[in-house]
Amino acid sequence: MDILSFAGVAMAFIAILGGNALEGGHVGSLLQGAAFVIVAGGTVGSVMVQTPLPTFMKAMKMAAWVFLPPNLDFKSTLEKIVEWGNVARREGLLGLEEMSEAETDPFTKKGLQLLVDGSEPDTIRGVLEVELSATEHQETTAAKVFDGLGGYSPTIGIIGAVMGLIHVMENLSDPSKLGPGIAVAFVATIYGIALANLFFLPMGNKLKDVVHHRSQFKEMTIEGLASIAAGENPRNIELKLQGYIH
Repeated sequence: MDILSFAGVAMAFIAILGGNALEGGHVGSLLQGAAFVIVAGGTVGSVMVQTPLPTFMKAMKMAAWVFLPPNLDFKSTLEKIVEWGNVARREGLLGLEEMSEAETDPFTKKGLQLLVDGSEPDTIRGVLEVELSATEHQETTAAKVFDGLGGYSPTIGIIGAVMGLIHVMENLSDPSKLGPGIAVAFVATIYGIALANLFFLPMGNKLKDVVHHRSQFKEMTIEGLASIAAGENPRNIELKLQGYIH
């Protein structure tokens, strides 16, 4: 669980709603269903037009990573790689076959199977790097969906404000409706800017950081498996991979 993400969202709400209260405002004045429908629906619709369906669905699934990122235990994986190196030195590469079958991570499992099959270090590195590159590209593209949401949201908010002002202009004959009508119109602008800068853009940046972290984790695995295939000393492998942890 990413505590900082939860704390950030809470702080943003407290700061905005608290500041609004200090100025004498009321929470109810910021709750406008029509404005929210215009901004949220228009923003999501715009992004759906520019995004392929698989990428959009991938982005929605990845959204949970902002608060619950994948568990990447670099230290534990380093220890496993060193253990695999020791087994390979004692029993040969075939001694890793049982460990390969027990491995649950598909990426690591593929690398171990290549290792057990006696593949050359360059072959192992090449096969796994292609998969890593493809996965990183897919996940980075999906993370950029939130950049798109953050880009369109303020503009859709302005559209909502203009639509609200048009409605106000239709009621100029009734001065009692002008003040509340203008206030409602500008709530759409607040929604557009707030959604972009408090949620969509930060979420996109956090997801890109998670994707980069996952790539580093896989790079460490690739380097470890290729080093075992090259017959390097497990102690040297450990010293080399510690750089990924620090």
